[in-house]
Amino acid sequence: MSSSVLGLDFGTDSVRCVLVDVKDGSEIASSIRQYQRWGQEAFCNPSSNQFRQHPLDYVESLEQSILDVCKDLSKTDRMAIKAIGVDTTGSTPVAVDRSGTPLALLENFQTNPNAMFVLWKDHTAIAEAEEINHLAATWKVDYTKYVGGIYSSEWFWAKLLHVLRSDEQVRSKTYSWVEHCDWIPYMLTGGTDVHQMKRSRCAAGHKAMWHKEFAGLPPNDFFTALDPLLDGFVDRLYRETYTSDTPAGRLSPEWSDRLKLSQEVVVAVGAFDAHMGAVGGQIEPYFLSKVMGTSTCDMLVAPSQDMAGKLVRGICGQVDGSIIPGMEGLEAGQSAFGDVYAWFKRLLNWNLRTVLADSKVLDSRQLDSVIQEVELNTIRVLSEQASQVEPGVSNLLALDWLNGRRTPDANQALKGGILGLQLGSDAPKIFRALVEATCYGARAINDRFESEGVPIQGVIGLGGVARKSPFIMQILADVLNRPIKITRSDQTCALGAAMFAAVAAGIHPTVSDAMDKMGAGFDQEYQPDPKRAKIYDSLYGKYQQLGIQMQDFLMKL
Repeated sequence: MSSSVLGLDFGTDSVRCVLVDVKDGSEIASSIRQYQRWGQEAFCNPSSNQFRQHPLDYVESLEQSILDVCKDLSKTDRMAIKAIGVDTTGSTPVAVDRSGTPLALLENFQTNPNAMFVLWKDHTAIAEAEEINHLAATWKVDYTKYVGGIYSSEWFWAKLLHVLRSDEQVRSKTYSWVEHCDWIPYMLTGGTDVHQMKRSRCAAGHKAMWHKEFAGLPPNDFFTALDPLLDGFVDRLYRETYTSDTPAGRLSPEWSDRLKLSQEVVVAVGAFDAHMGAVGGQIEPYFLSKVMGTSTCDMLVAPSQDMAGKLVRGICGQVDGSIIPGMEGLEAGQSAFGDVYAWFKRLLNWNLRTVLADSKVLDSRQLDSVIQEVELNTIRVLSEQASQVEPGVSNLLALDWLNGRRTPDANQALKGGILGLQLGSDAPKIFRALVEATCYGARAINDRFESEGVPIQGVIGLGGVARKSPFIMQILADVLNRPIKITRSDQTCALGAAMFAAVAAGIHPTVSDAMDKMGAGFDQEYQPDPKRAKIYDSLYGKYQQLGIQMQDFLMKL
């Protein structure tokens, strides 16, 4: 085996690990490990929008997945592994002590959700985000202007302030605050002083209001005006940030021993999953790279000179080097995409684990088999039957804001809705309406970019939904009225992390070179149907009108 690198993709439910050859990006081995505690729905309360993850889920899954992909390698092949790249969900921060240790790993905090990572989709900080937006609008400098002009409850400072206000015990032990994508490389390289942690340009710029124009983060007086509890935090965070082609360090002796890898293995600076996924999907300037899973993250890169003096309203930031070093990275997305379909599936299958649990006909083994079979096939059968429903025939119109709205114009207080229900509205028709709504939400993002002077020359689809659901992807192509090409790799985010690892280790000189050499290419393209595209153009207008009319009402529910 020639030189190889590891790419780690920490998603919402699991970590995915790929071992790839740096010569051509071919996959040597892969592994997926679910988060044990998260799978048991520990430390979460969906009714209050609380979603927390224990750091041990990350540590255990990381170790198991790397050992999985390396289990059949010879000692020589293990020594051929040169680097590790890491991507994570975000903003997913955690409270840490001076050593950079998450508080949930300390005695007395192991079961405290406020001492754990606050997952990207945790919306407990809506009030704090509103306060940040109000202060930014009245401050002498608008520190939100490079994050779309609206700060979100999904992001770093809102979550930090909410935790500090909510938990005095955690507040008394919190020294600093760390993104998941920064902590994993820091842990692997044996970091012991949080001030030495190399912070991701991607995370800092898109979620924490870091920008070169501000010489780093907003100043202390801005945050103390927000709440005195934030006094001094800026000094315990960072000024410098790093792109992910930069080494964070080398594998520590402890992790070298645990993973059975060389201490010479380079660990790259981390970044968010969608940003590395865009690289794994071979993003091009002005192509919108849509990472479609539980939510969507829509990434776009543009030459820095094209974006000089141009600010795009209502997106999740524009940051130099956040995707490809030397280019401006722009991020948008939807707070729920696959999660919308998963919600409807749970709704339909509610009786399986309630009514059937008392079945006198099935024994426990049969019951489990029936439940597993139905849950496995629900979305497939819904898709097959919904595909027979022509657009506009059901008269159903839905809003996709079941987890709030990320872009355009972040508002996590919004809620979803379905209009036009009648006694003939069956499950396939409702499912199709929900799919169409998520696709209308995707089009709203396209429209915002273009109305702000950022052209979209093509669309790239990647992630679980893009790879596994032709039904959804065809509707998306029809609604956007654009072709969508689908990346060949099933693990595009992890592949992107591996590309950054190869550059950080000096194997490929630039990220663009790594994409050219290691990219998996594309294996499918969805073309819009002109007749359906015309119908959807009309329905999209109704979706927009419904959103405007219902927005204030939905926020008050």
